[in-house]
Amino acid sequence: MNTVQQFYTFRQFVDLHHPRWIDAFRIALGIAIFIKGIYFINNSEALIEILQNSRIAGWTFIVEHHVAFTYLVGGILISIGLVTRIAIIFQLPVFFGSVFCYLTQKGFFSVFSDLAFSIIIFFLLIFFLIWGPGKFSADEIMKKEEQKNKMPRLY
Repeated sequence: MNTVQQFYTFRQFVDLHHPRWIDAFRIALGIAIFIKGIYFINNSEALIEILQNSRIAGWTFIVEHHVAFTYLVGGILISIGLVTRIAIIFQLPVFFGSVFCYLTQKGFFSVFSDLAFSIIIFFLLIFFLIWGPGKFSADEIMKKEEQKNKMPRLY
């Protein structure tokens, strides 16, 4: 069995055995990322301070706005299940950078850390990148509409 057939078989398995409660985790993940984006916009001074002390100090404005946009738009897209995998692909570098910057600035065992949140979100993003959006998503509704439009009409 070649790689394409294995991937197709895996996708069929995932589509057939997708518990509905996993969609609740996807929705909660999207909402959590969106809330993190709002928090980030309200408290962007911490990121600016971290970035100014790093090698990319000249890119502070661009990184700050990219991260805020990615959190807000990506959180909405993930929660409603619209182009979920693409939204997750844009989220992964942001959360990886969050974990990496946090570790280099404060260390692994700092008090009141956002590190645990970022690591959990990072692994959930990888899980939903593999698993997909689920049955309660805009992607699934669009796929059903596309299949319905391909059906031959009997009149």
